Amino acid sequence: MTNTNKDTSKNYENLAIKKLDKSQIEISASIPATIWEAGRKQALKNINETVTIDGFRKGNVPENILIGKVGQNVINEEMAELALSKIYIDILMDNKIEAIGKPDVQVMKLAIGNPLEFKATTAVIPEIKLPDYKSIAKKEVEKDTSSEIKVEEKDVEEAIMKIRKSRASHEGHDHDKMTPEEHEKAIMDSLPEFNDEFVRSLGNFKDIAEFKEKVREMVGQNKKDEAREKLRIRIADAIVDATTAELPEIMIETELDRTQAQFASDIEKMGVKMEDYLKHAKKTIEEIRKDWLPHAEKKAKLQLVLNSIASAEKIVVDPKEIEDEVNHIVEHYKEADRERASVYAETVLTNEKVFGI
Repeated sequence: MTNTNKDTSKNYENLAIKKLDKSQIEISASIPATIWEAGRKQALKNINETVTIDGFRKGNVPENILIGKVGQNVINEEMAELALSKIYIDILMDNKIEAIGKPDVQVMKLAIGNPLEFKATTAVIPEIKLPDYKSIAKKEVEKDTSSEIKVEEKDVEEAIMKIRKSRASHEGHDHDKMTPEEHEKAIMDSLPEFNDEFVRSLGNFKDIAEFKEKVREMVGQNKKDEAREKLRIRIADAIVDATTAELPEIMIETELDRTQAQFASDIEKMGVKMEDYLKHAKKTIEEIRKDWLPHAEKKAKLQLVLNSIASAEKIVVDPKEIEDEVNHIVEHYKEADRERASVYAETVLTNEKVFGI
């Protein structure tokens, strides 16, 4: 299918937009010679600043010598690149195209005195048909049994044991030379005694009874949080399964890249290098990415669904909430980029509001 639109800008002509598979489109157009050649001065300046010629300071090479050095074709290509970087954005905005990622641009004709002809292939946000998501969510909520959550005595005892283990003495323990069993035995042998004095050292607790009550409340809240998260996952899975969408490859690749980065970070925290892990697993990173593919496709589709629901419900996050979240992220992760943190914060907060409807 080819959609040829009436040009809305004098900067380009002969616009045609063709729909491709996997949520991609092909844009073809021409840029009048007067438009793309108008960038000659800037193109010469850009090239001048990158070329080194004996006897001249960088950026101060005379035009005729510069052209003799690099050739007219290089000048033309720089002019074309300058024009395309602007015209491509104009086309997207004029035609309300929601492009994703960097386009693959091919220059079809480039000659002085002639229109610059090009084709650009890009992924776009796919059209998705949402199911009756409110009805699906309602059914999952009705099946939910989290209201029946009970905190058993063994749950409290297990939580207390974890706390005692975290306070066990490690003096004289050479963990590097211990087996997991020996390590566990050493911890159990070093457990602090569970008495009123111990619980007072943990905080403002009067005695064991008060401490146990607080632990019971904490365990109960944790169970509720876990149940709520499991319910959200069931709702999300049900809505995603009922949604039809053609995912762009770039969205899946982005999810795979994110998964790989997180995985690499996790194993490095355990003191293992990625190349060592791959050798031990006897797999290549490509094979592992293939294993992750179904999960990446599901996550990409879920985010599309959540974005579409947010749009349908006119959900917008208060900029103040985003700013507060960004400040929180930057405070705890000093190396975080504020712009990326802002995108992440807006996504997370929007998703939270979607689940809250």
